[in-house]
Amino acid sequence: MISFDQVWFRYGEEQPFVVAGVDLSVASGELAVIVGPTGSGKSTILSLMSGLVPHFSGGQIAGEVLVGDRRISETPPAQLAGLIGYVGQDPQAGFVTERVEDELAYAMENLGVEPMAMRRRVEDALDLLDLHELRRAPLRTLSGGQAQRVAIASVLAAMPQVLILDEPTSALDPSAAEDVLHGLSRLVHDLDMTVVLAEHRLERVLPFAEQVLLLDGAGGLRGGPPETIMEDAPLAPPLIELGRAAGWSPLPLTVRDARRRSNELISRLADLPAPASPPEGDLVASLTRSTLSYGSFRAVDRVSLDLTAGTITALMGRNGAGKSSLLSLLAGTRAPEEGRARVLGQDPHGATPAERICLVGYVPQESYDLLYCQSVDEECAMADEEHHLDPGTTRALLNELVGGLDGAIHPKDLSEGQRLALALAVVLAPRPALLLLDEPTRGLDYEAKRALMVLVKRLAESGAALVLATHDVELVAQVATRALVLAEGELIADGPAREVVCHAPAFAPQVAKVLRPLELLTVDEVRGALGR
Repeated sequence: MISFDQVWFRYGEEQPFVVAGVDLSVASGELAVIVGPTGSGKSTILSLMSGLVPHFSGGQIAGEVLVGDRRISETPPAQLAGLIGYVGQDPQAGFVTERVEDELAYAMENLGVEPMAMRRRVEDALDLLDLHELRRAPLRTLSGGQAQRVAIASVLAAMPQVLILDEPTSALDPSAAEDVLHGLSRLVHDLDMTVVLAEHRLERVLPFAEQVLLLDGAGGLRGGPPETIMEDAPLAPPLIELGRAAGWSPLPLTVRDARRRSNELISRLADLPAPASPPEGDLVASLTRSTLSYGSFRAVDRVSLDLTAGTITALMGRNGAGKSSLLSLLAGTRAPEEGRARVLGQDPHGATPAERICLVGYVPQESYDLLYCQSVDEECAMADEEHHLDPGTTRALLNELVGGLDGAIHPKDLSEGQRLALALAVVLAPRPALLLLDEPTRGLDYEAKRALMVLVKRLAESGAALVLATHDVELVAQVATRALVLAEGELIADGPAREVVCHAPAFAPQVAKVLRPLELLTVDEVRGALGR
């Protein structure tokens, strides 16, 4: 269905090749996953498949890209609409209507689908993505995860032969992500649809993949079955790393496979105590019976919590549970309707911008909102100047997260992960007392995420209090000392991260699922225990 024959591509004559001599083949009715380091060209490969490259981006292309029997570079975009469906990294940027139901119908109206068939397809898409309760909701009121599900549903409603998705589960909670991936798998198996997606969270997608396309970071690519590619892949989810540490062969691709081999490993680790949580420091921030509503919808419902120095708190919950709204209260961008918010004894909402920067650092889900200069270097220099820092401070932080980033490139031309890393560097450079990160690993590969973890731990050790609103359970396992779970705006769980995630099946990391009843969360903990 999809084939590349010696494809080369670059965005301009002065720029290096993003794709260099790539050959690949994806069969009809196959689910393929593209993986690779942040900025390695995953989005470009998807854009070549969908026709966004070169029809909208420009650039120089050589070789042949075929989808079905159509040569993409020679086929007008209008003729690809019924063949290929595409969902990008920023789904909200593609919305053209005001309500969820209208957005699902929009593409079919343009394709001239008969009204009765259109209605049926809308219902099917609502079922597949579990969106019935949101069908009449204004698009502007959706959370990031809800918006991503709507974007996928709007493309599926048009029933394309090929579905291309860029980071489709990055903004979804674990249960919603699994539902989406099961839905995509049904499309592949029941309707013979071809699905290609790029994804950093391999722990979610590998069980569904029939082929993995691995980019090497230098424009090259190799593909094959997941069990073959993962044998020596530098980017590997915790389950693969656990298999390597335990010496299992072949490596497990699902938790079920690993559980079947885990008895001997569990017995070896059974008598070892779980690591102790670090002590807490002084009070940094608090919410006292705080409430926040949007019209009749109560997003935060009488939440009270204290945040202390040196702690890393994970804020978890399903999409729309109120995580981002709670962060907005702590950040001072919204004032509670009831109760109060305090950071170092001050009301963050009433603080001046200069005061707030020293109190709270906040990176929202849409990190691009924090960037307004014309290049990476200008953005870093502006942050140093505004925060009265030594020149090069922000750039040094950025290099820790994503090394080798071209300083002349415009922020809008960065990948999602690179843009997030830049926003993180800008916000973290002044070392505020409270750091709030909303989905901080969205778009980051395992190496970039590891660098973020090191930085987060170092900031906590320096005395900051951190809150990470995240669906990334593996991040929680690696860095969190405390976990909070929200449901419909209410705080329903609060305790040491190890206890909360081990007793919450939806939020348990892969290692905890495999080694239950042991309360071990990470492969590093397993390696350390085996070493002892």
